[in-house]
Amino acid sequence: MYKIIVLGAGMVGSAMAIDLAKNHQVTSADLNLRSLEKIKTKQPNISALQIDVTQTDKLHEIIQPFDLVICAVPGFLGYQTLKTIIEAKKDVVDISFFSENALDLNELAKQNNVTAIVDCGVAPGMGNILLGYHNEQLKITNFECLVGGLPKSKKWPFNYKAPFSPIDVIEEYTRPARYIENSKLVTREALSDVELVDFETIGTLESFNSDGLRSLIHTMPHIPNMKEKTLRYPGHIEYIQVLKKSGFFDTNKIEVHGTKISPLDFTNKILFKEWFLEDNEEEVTVMKITMKGINENGESERVIYNLHDEFCQKTQTSSMARTTGYTATAAAHLILNKLFNEKGVFPPELVGKHKVCFDFVLEYLKDRNVNYVKS
Repeated sequence: MYKIIVLGAGMVGSAMAIDLAKNHQVTSADLNLRSLEKIKTKQPNISALQIDVTQTDKLHEIIQPFDLVICAVPGFLGYQTLKTIIEAKKDVVDISFFSENALDLNELAKQNNVTAIVDCGVAPGMGNILLGYHNEQLKITNFECLVGGLPKSKKWPFNYKAPFSPIDVIEEYTRPARYIENSKLVTREALSDVELVDFETIGTLESFNSDGLRSLIHTMPHIPNMKEKTLRYPGHIEYIQVLKKSGFFDTNKIEVHGTKISPLDFTNKILFKEWFLEDNEEEVTVMKITMKGINENGESERVIYNLHDEFCQKTQTSSMARTTGYTATAAAHLILNKLFNEKGVFPPELVGKHKVCFDFVLEYLKDRNVNYVKS
């Protein structure tokens, strides 16, 4: 039994703490007391600790007794928090999905003899693990990841609920999308190249460009075509484009009756209520990974993985928390069981390249009824 601290007691952080508490001594840490109280009602044997991760000296001190740190703080806090964990010489699995490049901390992690697995959710995360493994089997020419979290019940006009803060979703809708085409980095406007895609399990969805390749741009430069697109119910993007083009996502403040406010802050407040995902509200996660390449016999080969995961009634755990969180807790066990003990910062593709790690993660998820179906 190991001592593990999970920084962040939100939807995904709490799911990870509860999963890890089955076999380990777990502490859940967060600034929000309500979140800590909620997790204690679900799993009383989890210790709760109120903490402000921006107080880096205090954080450094608090994590010293633990064997492993799981970082699930909001993205804007992620990079500095991860840096502090590495400086404290603690192994870590991170799902904070910050905008900075985690590989910039690679040398620091090596100097401190730390194993840090980052971006370890569903996407980025499992898509990277799948690519990392098959990159060892094929000379891959094309990689495409289609992924989305969707409510089961559609509500006009957006037909969408956010499993995390609307501000993070809006960031996905405004940040330029980077992808690789013919071995060149291409940057397009987010929400561009809308296409309809049919899925047997959920019907027709629309896909659009989003900036989801992240580390793959740096670690897989030999793959000439790579793209990630987000999935939503048809019609969603048109309404988002209306808001975007009308200035509702602008950050420059405007004056209204003597009060200055940014349109983005206003929109975030409005959409928080509109997009709020209730604790027991059913939602699904849909993902399709397509890889094309040349096998050792010189033949063209296409590998497809499909995921359709739903809210778990038994544990009252959202699909997004399951698919994101359990990938990270699987990675935690890779470190704890010494199946992966290289030192430095590793995005998931550099972990999934090892067959023993790839097989362990898929089996770990399967045991929790998160199933990636290969064809």
